[in-house]
Amino acid sequence: MIRALVIAAALSTMAPAVSAQTAPATPAEAPSPGEAAFEATAEAFGAKVEAMQAEMQTAAAEADAARRAASLDAIEARYQPDADADAFATAFEVFMNQQMAAAPETERPGMLAGLTQALPQLRSVPRLVRTQIEQAATAAPAP
Repeated sequence: MIRALVIAAALSTMAPAVSAQTAPATPAEAPSPGEAAFEATAEAFGAKVEAMQAEMQTAAAEADAARRAASLDAIEARYQPDADADAFATAFEVFMNQQMAAAPETERPGMLAGLTQALPQLRSVPRLVRTQIEQAATAAPAP
């Protein structure tokens, strides 16, 4: 589920032209090698985000606020590079630049604008996941 949310969040900021360029292939059209490689990268990124989420949920259950915050800080710091949030954003940028190069000239400005919006969101995935987990832990009734 997180994988789909990450990809959807990235693509939601993209112009319709980008969504059309990155839409799943229909049975009649096979994905290009670049699309297949990016999809594999996205799947791996999603798996790492799910692992990070599980660790953060465990840490958020810590009763001691200082230990909880320290654990969440450590997990977030470890997963920023380990979950490849930065590397995934770079891979997404490379992929979209390839898509833009193949797109009609009239679609490129919209694609570039969407890419510019998506990159910071992708790089902030560990922070966003942490925020969601902290909010959920705060909202949950105490045992």
